[in-house]
Amino acid sequence: MIIIKTENEIKIMQESGRILATVLKEVKKQVKPGITTIELDGAAEALILKHGAKPGFKGYDGFPYSLCASVNEEIVHGLPSGRVLKEGDIIGLDLGVLYKGYYSDMAVSVPVGKVSFSAKRLIQVTKKALKRGIKKAKIGNTLGDIGNTIQRYVDGQGFGIVRDLCGHGIGRDLHEDPKIPNFGKRDSGEKLVEGMVICIEPMLTAGDWRLIKSKDGFGYSTKDGSLSAHFEHTIAITKNGPIVLTEL
Repeated sequence: MIIIKTENEIKIMQESGRILATVLKEVKKQVKPGITTIELDGAAEALILKHGAKPGFKGYDGFPYSLCASVNEEIVHGLPSGRVLKEGDIIGLDLGVLYKGYYSDMAVSVPVGKVSFSAKRLIQVTKKALKRGIKKAKIGNTLGDIGNTIQRYVDGQGFGIVRDLCGHGIGRDLHEDPKIPNFGKRDSGEKLVEGMVICIEPMLTAGDWRLIKSKDGFGYSTKDGSLSAHFEHTIAITKNGPIVLTEL
């Protein structure tokens, strides 16, 4: 069931989203060769608590950390560890915040030092795919319109789109209905109505889109070992168009 939010609920979620965007901006600055992913997790959690919020992911479905840190071929839900980032890596930083009873969710992919042209292009195309998807998040459009727009753009750029994972609704629960695929047909799926709050999150690969589950039971990686990138925003559907709640 899709839960429609009131204007007041969306305002609270926007507060949550601004805290999240502020924290992720600071964590992003700390990405450099030599830092470990567990250090990034510690920084993220400390900043969230400093802003009077709670980590949205920690303890959710048993996830033991505040930050999902997914490196290179890891698509999403990578566990922070003592892994040291090196020059040329790319890392997906996926973070959630719980504030006044409402969640916000956001992800960015970040180059570690100087990266290859292909890695840089993968990051840029994934970010642009998200922007194109957000533009379609308007009253009267469908979930299929969002997915189709992302898919046509990504296919044209020669990258793969992960099919087995998708975006989602969000609110008092981190994952609510509906599911938001990054592919699909125009005019298909649920129609977007005022008060819906959704997370759009394209996950792209430099090779084949098929994935495998990590041995830790949380993460997903590309089956062929190719690079992956991931961007995400929390968006409110309003009469004035889509409002990105997770930006400053």
